[in-house]
Amino acid sequence: MGPELRTVCLVCLSPSLQKGIPTPPSNPSFMPVPVLKPTSVHDESFAGVTYHVEGELVPVLHVELGRMPIYFEHHILLWKDPQVQIGLKKLAGAFKRIISGMPIVMVQAGGPGQMGFSRDGAGHVFGIHLQGGQSLDVREHQWLAATDSLNYTFNRVKGFANIMFSGTGLFIDTFTCEAAEGILWLHGYGNVFELTLGPGQQIDVEPGGWIYKDPSVRLETVVQSLSTSIFAGASQLVFNRFTGPGRIGIQSMYVHMPEAN
Repeated sequence: MGPELRTVCLVCLSPSLQKGIPTPPSNPSFMPVPVLKPTSVHDESFAGVTYHVEGELVPVLHVELGRMPIYFEHHILLWKDPQVQIGLKKLAGAFKRIISGMPIVMVQAGGPGQMGFSRDGAGHVFGIHLQGGQSLDVREHQWLAATDSLNYTFNRVKGFANIMFSGTGLFIDTFTCEAAEGILWLHGYGNVFELTLGPGQQIDVEPGGWIYKDPSVRLETVVQSLSTSIFAGASQLVFNRFTGPGRIGIQSMYVHMPEAN
């Protein structure tokens, strides 16, 4: 006789002797399924600002500024009230980044007033609320804006996959909340899904498919060789492997930036 097949009732999901679907594996090491993040937000207030996310193909982040300033890369500003004041943001250390040959300038805006932000690509805009002391690692050029209560640093990650797909390497931006609350707004290409890995749980992601992760999540590169026969040339699959505990954000339309200088 072959191995016993356990089934579950399709109505109450209890074990059943009838033909149905196999019982899902109970091994806690299996990764959870990524869940779609909300695609629109209206009148969300947090960390001293109110914001909205509107639009379908190329969504817009609409922020109502009060006392809390926000900062952003200069090229993602779409519109603003004339009274909103904008200036260069001072950063610890040098800030020299380029995307598609264009230098990036970090700027800061103060209210009162309203502003709109978007990226030149179809996708998904959403905010992540951080409490004091919390941090988030973000793939380069995928954040829209942040409240001034978040400290910003970055570092370059090298490795076979990152160099192959990102020119000379990959920048990871890290945002840390240094006040009671802060907001980081991100843009993902396609739709964005989130999953939370438990300790030791893992997921392999196409190198251009992840957006953000908790600092507690370990990132490494995995290369799998493929060969159809002895005489055929070998190919390779390259993944970024993430090991929990912590959150990971995944975009359905993966992207590889042309360069990271």
